[in-house]
Amino acid sequence: MNKNKMKSVKQVVIGMLLLGSVNVAYAQTTDSTKQSQPTDQAKQQDNNALVKEAIAYQDKQDWTNALATWKKVSASIPDWAPAYYGQGYVYQSMKDKANAQASFEKFIATVKPEEVEANKQNLAYAHMYVAFALYETNKEEAKKHIAKALEYDPNNEDAKKLSKSINQ
Repeated sequence: MNKNKMKSVKQVVIGMLLLGSVNVAYAQTTDSTKQSQPTDQAKQQDNNALVKEAIAYQDKQDWTNALATWKKVSASIPDWAPAYYGQGYVYQSMKDKANAQASFEKFIATVKPEEVEANKQNLAYAHMYVAFALYETNKEEAKKHIAKALEYDPNNEDAKKLSKSINQ
C-alpha cells in the first residue's frame, strides 16, 4: 500500500474516531445514570489512544505491536470495522495472506450501512484484496468481490486490471 493509501486509512480511522466521540457524547447526554458517564468517556479515550498507538506502530513498521494493538481495539469495540481493516493491512504487510484476507472479509462484513460512504476507499481495497486472494481458488467469488471493489471505486486502475483478468 503506498503512502497516499496509508494517509487515506489514517484519515478514515481518525474520522471514525471523531464520529465515535460524538456518539459517546450524545449517549452520555441522554443517559440518565450519571455514574456510567465517566466510564464511557474513559473507555472512549482508551480506545482513541489505542488506535493512535496502532497507527504509530504501523508508521514505524512495527507490525507485531501494531497487530497486537489493533486486536485490542477490536476486542474492546468488536463492531468497529476500521479495526479489522487495520489488522488486514498489518497482516498484508507481514505477508500473511490468509489472515489478511480474513481480516479484510471481517472489515467488509462489519461496516454498517450508515458507514459505507465514509469507508468507500477502504471497502474498495478490501474487496480487491479478497478478489485477488480468491483468484486461483474461487473465481466466481473473486468476480463478486472485484465487482464490489469497482462499485466503490470505479476509477481504481488496479481493480480494473484485476477485473479484466478475472473475467477472461
